[in-house]
Amino acid sequence: MNFSVIIPILNESKNIEPLSKLLKKNLINVKFEIIFVDDNSTDNSKKILEKIKSHNINYIIRRKKKDLTQSCFEGILKSKYENLVIMDGDLQHRPECLKGMIKKYTTNNSVLLIGVRDFSKTNGLSFIRFLASKIIIIFINTLLGNKTKDPMSGFFIIKKKLFLKLQPQLYGKGFKILADLIYSQKNLRIHEYKISFKKRYKNISKMNIIVLIHILLLIITKFYNKLFSNLFKL
Repeated sequence: MNFSVIIPILNESKNIEPLSKLLKKNLINVKFEIIFVDDNSTDNSKKILEKIKSHNINYIIRRKKKDLTQSCFEGILKSKYENLVIMDGDLQHRPECLKGMIKKYTTNNSVLLIGVRDFSKTNGLSFIRFLASKIIIIFINTLLGNKTKDPMSGFFIIKKKLFLKLQPQLYGKGFKILADLIYSQKNLRIHEYKISFKKRYKNISKMNIIVLIHILLLIITKFYNKLFSNLFKL
């Protein structure tokens, strides 16, 4: 199978090269491309991206309003393969997990496989992020339905044709593209793979009040869509 690995980044100059090396090491048995989508970083990211550019590693510089979901959209639309890996660029999503994720994805003929974090322990999350994630997941599952153990995950594999089908229905903003996708279609067949979530290698978390506001707006949007959909059936 062929895989396009889409990695949205912002000021990750210290992580780009180590991540690309680990990805190449762990994708040796599949045909792949890696697309870094840089949200107009102010550090040394562009120089590093130009340095590592090759026949199967490319990058895009977005000069629009910074937005992780829109970065993913742009990378996906520029991708050339039918299977998409979405992951963060800070090395918290371990490239070593991809072997197991791809194996389960291909074996089960999946359309969507999610790398789920183990919330029985804080793992690579700070206590504040761990607590915030737990609360948000409970909130999402209560209002929108329990479709997966980790709707907040940023590490997943999806068929490109499924993304293109769902794109017109997406909220399309913020930092949680997965929740946007899975709550845009009923009866979506989802597989899960438990991942080990690493501590941040370099730099700091992008989590802030704007991110939280977009998560809240996404949940509200999906909840009202679900509510109106059910009302029209009455």
